[in-house]
Amino acid sequence: NAIPAGIPKPPFGPVDMHVHIVGNGSSGSGCWLRVTGWHRPLAALMLRQIGLPASTMTGDLDRLYVDRLLELVRTSSLSAAVILAHDHVYDEEGNKMEKVGSFYVPNDYVLGLANAHPEFLPAVSIHPARRDAMAELNRCIAAGAVMMKCLPNCHNIDCSDRRFTKFWERMAEAGLPLLAHTGGEHTVPVVRKEFSNPKILELPLQCGVNVIAAH
Repeated sequence: NAIPAGIPKPPFGPVDMHVHIVGNGSSGSGCWLRVTGWHRPLAALMLRQIGLPASTMTGDLDRLYVDRLLELVRTSSLSAAVILAHDHVYDEEGNKMEKVGSFYVPNDYVLGLANAHPEFLPAVSIHPARRDAMAELNRCIAAGAVMMKCLPNCHNIDCSDRRFTKFWERMAEAGLPLLAHTGGEHTVPVVRKEFSNPKILELPLQCGVNVIAAH
């Protein structure tokens, strides 16, 4: 498979392929967060673990999170980090499921961050049931996406649905790998528990996609 345009050509140093981006839209990023219940102290703990105060959640989270992440990458042995977008949840007909999901990170946000900072490589997130899924995939490939990320059980994606065959084939043609969460999930609401089974990733594999079954 071809190497996506945004991936640095060898030789290069270690790359962390699974780095989350979050934001609250404070910079106009388009990101949003819904943190409720027991997730509030968990989110505060996670912020403290990376050196940010809990008050960041309702402050300038977009900028402070990115600045801290850049600092962590620059002071590590990594050459780059793949930063992950996170799409909306859609139903089987491609309709956005409003008020479902706990956070959103637009593709344009991670693509823009990667364009501005060589330490970042963009992983986009596209629900294949979206009516514009193929157009968005082609747009993101052209913009330098290095990976596509989804949580089948949380995004409500049956990756084995034959309707998505052309989507997976286009990813394979472009050499765009798929990062999919499998197994349980505790930080993002689960919509379809049965989609946690890694067996649903067989169709993308059959289409030639390099699949990373995370967790």
